[in-house]
Amino acid sequence: MTKPITLIVMDGVGHSAFTAGNAVANAFTPTLARLARGKKTYLKAHGPAVGMPSWSDMGNSEVGHNALGSGQIYDQGAKLVADAIQTGRLFNGPVWQGMIEHVKQANSCLHLMGLLSDGNVHSHIDHVFALLNEAQKAGIAHIRLHILLDGRDVAETSALTYVDQLESVLTDLRDKGCDAQIASGGGRMVITMDRYQADWAMVEQGWQTHVLGEGRRFPSARAAIETLRKEKPGVTDQYLPAFVIGSDQPNGPIVDGDGVIFFNFRGDRAIEISQAFEADSVFQPFDRKRVPKVFFCGMMQYDGDLQLPSRFLVDPPAISHTLTEFLIAKGIQQYAISETQKYGHVTYFWNGNRSGKLSESMETYREIPSDRVPFEQRPWMKSAEITDALIDTIQAGTHPFMRVNYANGDMVGHTGDYQAALTALCCLDVQLGRVLQAVEATNGIALITADHGNAEQMLELDKQGQVVLDAAGEPVKKTSHTLNPVPFYLFDPSGSVHANLVQDDSVGLANIAATVAELFGFKPDPLWQASLLRH
Repeated sequence: MTKPITLIVMDGVGHSAFTAGNAVANAFTPTLARLARGKKTYLKAHGPAVGMPSWSDMGNSEVGHNALGSGQIYDQGAKLVADAIQTGRLFNGPVWQGMIEHVKQANSCLHLMGLLSDGNVHSHIDHVFALLNEAQKAGIAHIRLHILLDGRDVAETSALTYVDQLESVLTDLRDKGCDAQIASGGGRMVITMDRYQADWAMVEQGWQTHVLGEGRRFPSARAAIETLRKEKPGVTDQYLPAFVIGSDQPNGPIVDGDGVIFFNFRGDRAIEISQAFEADSVFQPFDRKRVPKVFFCGMMQYDGDLQLPSRFLVDPPAISHTLTEFLIAKGIQQYAISETQKYGHVTYFWNGNRSGKLSESMETYREIPSDRVPFEQRPWMKSAEITDALIDTIQAGTHPFMRVNYANGDMVGHTGDYQAALTALCCLDVQLGRVLQAVEATNGIALITADHGNAEQMLELDKQGQVVLDAAGEPVKKTSHTLNPVPFYLFDPSGSVHANLVQDDSVGLANIAATVAELFGFKPDPLWQASLLRH
């Protein structure tokens, strides 16, 4: 088959039979309704289907795009780190041993920095507890924590739950003679955890807070969170301002001789802060003012091509035999497009965590710069501009395989703003309609899916689908991803695909690569999960 194929990833658009808080089901989406009348199935996008430890672990964009792009299921960061801790490999490894030796010889401080929650998307609080306990056992005398508040992969105002758990562990460590304290913190969407160089000012704010110890000071993390919440009514954890712990002086700036572990295992929001620690004096994004000479490592290596960071505690998955490599070998030109917020997902994660193109001559990338405003204020995001560029490419006929990510369902879904999410889905649907019209006009095929759920469940629900209420009787917002399946639509207006789609719960995102290969008339890579086509 020589028909061009367009693969559309509707980021964060899952499927749920429950309608309460379901922006996907309740938005006006005639294009999605049209697709639902055609060939469709549902795919698993969480848990072991995307390499996560258990079926209670939600999927995310990283593991989802790894599965989409590789056609395989690899053990991912959460599982790799948990296994390395459980077996002791992490603590017997050369980087951990080198970190401990460095800090002890320098009689310095060990700093742990990262996202404090059990969301298991970027990090897990249990991993932090394991690092703390092993550091104390190894004889580390001084430990400081720099905590990024979540409210995105977990309940939106759950920060104090995790802070209290952490403080309990730190109290136990202090009873054992280890000076262990929280030093700084702030919301993950305000400081430190930028990605794709969308807003280096976030990283600069994190550097000032964690490294320099500059910022508004509070006696404790709890006091900081409670005070900032009172001053900013309605603010969720991910948007809380930065804070520093200390009285007359900050109690944990990072100085020469210290050791620093960034304990996130996911790469996209860990790359820029790692660059700030490891770059030489030529570093351009912002003025670091003071660059301490430290032993820095990540929980994992966040970018294999850039070798960033140079030291890491757990080896990342070695992903090979990707769909991109397969199609390059077959002579298929490929086009990838998204806006900044998801650009790395259709490039870096899609290609097996490789930052550069696998072939300069066979791949074309297009990034549409994202707006730097709260997503609920412009829920349409850059969907129209993405569509304009994609339609131009479809009409040009230069790339038989095109892939696109629309960020609306995920980025707006994470805000917890239901009305904004409804608007986001309506806008996305309009742009899908435009793309499908171009696909039909060029006698092509479109595959429409998602990488995980989000916008289809904007409220916490019980097992019966009833809305969970808080102590004041108000619905509890859900800002995290979900455990729901995602849709898969086959748009074939000419009726050239004489096959149905698998209709059982054995299939997931990793089955799409083989489906693409079969639609092109190729025998899929034998390492891949089976095609969704059933002849």
